[in-house]
Amino acid sequence: MNRGTHGEKIVAAMESDKLPAADKDRLKEAVAVYDKWVEDLKTADAEDLDTLIDHMVSKLNEYKLYIDVNLIFDSTEDFLYRQKGQLKLDNTVIEEFLPIFVQKCIEKQFGSCNITISLQLPTFSSVYFASSLSTPEIGGGINIKTKDQDFSMSRTLYLKSSYSPEFKPEQTKTLKTYLGYVLAELKTNLDKTMFQEASATAHDVKQAVTGAKYYLICDFLDMTPISTTTTDIDEILIVRKAKRISSNIRKKYSTYKGRQESREAYVKYLKSNPYSPEIFKRFINHIISQMQNEDLIEESVLELGYF
Repeated sequence: MNRGTHGEKIVAAMESDKLPAADKDRLKEAVAVYDKWVEDLKTADAEDLDTLIDHMVSKLNEYKLYIDVNLIFDSTEDFLYRQKGQLKLDNTVIEEFLPIFVQKCIEKQFGSCNITISLQLPTFSSVYFASSLSTPEIGGGINIKTKDQDFSMSRTLYLKSSYSPEFKPEQTKTLKTYLGYVLAELKTNLDKTMFQEASATAHDVKQAVTGAKYYLICDFLDMTPISTTTTDIDEILIVRKAKRISSNIRKKYSTYKGRQESREAYVKYLKSNPYSPEIFKRFINHIISQMQNEDLIEESVLELGYF
């Protein structure tokens, strides 16, 4: 069975030589729960877009709670919790969810989707020519630089370069790339360093494709909010609308005893700060507004007084 990013991480953890024996069966169960979750997402439907979003985000919350609490937090061993950063069992849930979610929403709104929606797709960054007067190279030595994006909505682009006006095959170089129009970086916790890195990436993205939109999507905020108006980030979306648990509390979670003593408060925190359908609706509305090509009509503009 072909599994996505998150599913592959569960299988990889299950096959790890370092995995405690006590966690083996629990990960096997997680694979089955994952398969059911993905199937539910891909077959999800509703009468209207808002209801579909509510339904799919509800499925996301249900599954994420299972991964965070039942699989990782409740383990009698400390391996899964302490190795979260390397195993990526928890932070890849949203990565796998987002492309399926966006695809379903676009199909609900427009009936079909002819745009490539993907994770870690190498989208166009810049073009350069590796040639000189003495070494002209075919097609001027055209080459493309790309950058993997956490989430992208793109269109396939073919570039053909040649010194021949007739584009003779033996004198022509053809390249394939992807132009990213809606791009997003996904973070579990957003801190100031991540914000600055995302600002630089957003600038590069818009230098390459002027009509691109760049979003920063994070679960929790781990910094004092900074205005995005001076950056090329279109918007920061905090999908759980909450601050991160403080480090002095989180350090207790590294042992089974500490997790058990803190379990009630931890579960309460997660359930009190679920993924917000409102924020996901906002993201989808941003995408829909980019896909609707409404021509400006002079009479309407003059009636409104702005455009």
